[in-house]
Amino acid sequence: MKKFLSLLVVMFGLNLNSSAQSVIPNPDPNAPEIKFESEVIDYGTIEYDANGIREFKFTNVGKTPLTITSVTGECGCTATTIDGKPGWPQEPILPGKGGVIKVKYDTKREGRFEKNVTVTSNSKLSTAKVRIKGEIKAKPTTAEGN
Repeated sequence: MKKFLSLLVVMFGLNLNSSAQSVIPNPDPNAPEIKFESEVIDYGTIEYDANGIREFKFTNVGKTPLTITSVTGECGCTATTIDGKPGWPQEPILPGKGGVIKVKYDTKREGRFEKNVTVTSNSKLSTAKVRIKGEIKAKPTTAEGN
């Protein structure tokens, strides 16, 4: 029983450690800072196999150019590469200027969804999380025997 409890405590501790965000603050007061128009995009209820691309609009509210180094989806159902190209700006975003980050959810998956997207940059906080959510209607059935 003691071994079981010890194992349980160790597993719980590992789980807490793995779920902690590794956000590295940038101590430079002039560092760029990413500010999203909205941190959540709600697809609402959409048709099966509908267009799954949405855009997160953002502004660099910092004092130096913002460089986005990567954007990653929580799982394979959320893509950040659209038509073979990164869905985020590849060039630095000047202070006061903005851009968009495109994400694509696989709308061939029926039911409710809620997924995080992680944006890594040279912003005051090295990572930012945005979220998509919604519901995909059931796949339409085809009429047979007509």
